[in-house]
Amino acid sequence: MPANRRLRTAFVLLALAGAFGIQMSAAPRDGGQAAGSTNTPLNIIAFGAHPDDCDFRAGGTGAKWAAAGHRVRFVSVTNGDAGHQSQGGGALAARRRAEAQEAGRRIGVDYVVLDNHDGELLPELKVREQIIRLIRQWKADLVLAPRPFDYHPDHRYTGALVQDAAFMVTVPNVASDTPSLRRNPVFMYFEDSFQKPSPFTPDVAVSIDDTFARKIEMIDAHVSQVYEWLPWLSGGLDAVPTDAASRKAWLAKERQGRISPAVRAALVKYYGADAGAKARHAEAFEICEYGRRPDEAEIMRLFPFLPR
Repeated sequence: MPANRRLRTAFVLLALAGAFGIQMSAAPRDGGQAAGSTNTPLNIIAFGAHPDDCDFRAGGTGAKWAAAGHRVRFVSVTNGDAGHQSQGGGALAARRRAEAQEAGRRIGVDYVVLDNHDGELLPELKVREQIIRLIRQWKADLVLAPRPFDYHPDHRYTGALVQDAAFMVTVPNVASDTPSLRRNPVFMYFEDSFQKPSPFTPDVAVSIDDTFARKIEMIDAHVSQVYEWLPWLSGGLDAVPTDAASRKAWLAKERQGRISPAVRAALVKYYGADAGAKARHAEAFEICEYGRRPDEAEIMRLFPFLPR
């Protein structure tokens, strides 16, 4: 269509819109990219009770988001100052904060460690408001957290705190010093193996075969945990190699994991029978009943590396 005819057509449409009280939408100001499109960067925030919790549950998927240019933040709700056999208090908290910062740097995610004491976390208003503010500040599209069923009270209460924040992030008069979100994010749980009161349901499963090495690189930064505290707890401290390369190989073997039948079925759903059956490493997520309930189209938007 010639330019002058296009211009006349535009004026006619504007006149008709004014006559009928229709408000014409302006073109998007983000380089022509409409909000919610597949090319719009996502804002992902994940909460764990301790420095390293998010890494274990979502490090491979976090690396995928970060590599694709999305904004990813991992949050430790406690400072980890109790998680060691011979260190503790402020010195351990400082060490674990530094480990978390290094872990985030290795895969390109932002890492925040809150200053709540390890082993003393409670689902109280002060901490809930910390979480509400962080979700709002990050303008989260997707929030990840543990389910409130776990052997560790800090894990359970982190799940409960994020659940309690799920609606409140949209309420302007709650934590009113931080602007509320106009659209509730999608909330999802990390995978776990607990069966009561209900087993984990893998609504989404992500093959991390291509980022498993990066996940190990990230977890390797948590020296105080994966090479000291956790082996000491299990009675296997003497089996930990002393040199860096052997340690990392040992860690990868320790973290191989087992893909459950339910997660395998979810992999087949998203990757097809052949690729889903061959995947060796996976991370899975369950949709929380709080927050926004995504349809399949939104799941594909939130996990853009899933095959289409």
